[in-house]
Amino acid sequence: MTDEEKLRTVREMVGAWNARDWDGIVSLFAPDGVLHSVMQAPLHGRAAIRSRLALLAEGLTHLDLRIRAMGVIDGRVFLERRDVFDNSHGRTEVPVVGVLTLQDGLVTEWLEYYDRATLLAGFGRTPVTDFDAA
Repeated sequence: MTDEEKLRTVREMVGAWNARDWDGIVSLFAPDGVLHSVMQAPLHGRAAIRSRLALLAEGLTHLDLRIRAMGVIDGRVFLERRDVFDNSHGRTEVPVVGVLTLQDGLVTEWLEYYDRATLLAGFGRTPVTDFDAA
């Protein structure tokens, strides 16, 4: 894929997220694609990704992935953004950096870096860590 094709695919993916088009999101992953929020275990394959999206979708009334910067470095797409979402707990904004690897028009790996505590608080949940158990 050319860099422009990669950027076009990532823009299509962001559009699917903003439309809350869960099927569209899943279809842009390779069948054995990986979605890895780096503070959690990676999700392998479309079925696992679809399951996680179903959890995210519960009660979600608005989602806006606001791109701040995007570019291709060493063949991967780097995406700095601010995710804004509304649900029954109110509005939450989370700064995020995504790093995507693409092949044949599909995402083969998507790494996500963000503050998980902020995201969980926006869904009315609290993180459980090894420190919490001590």
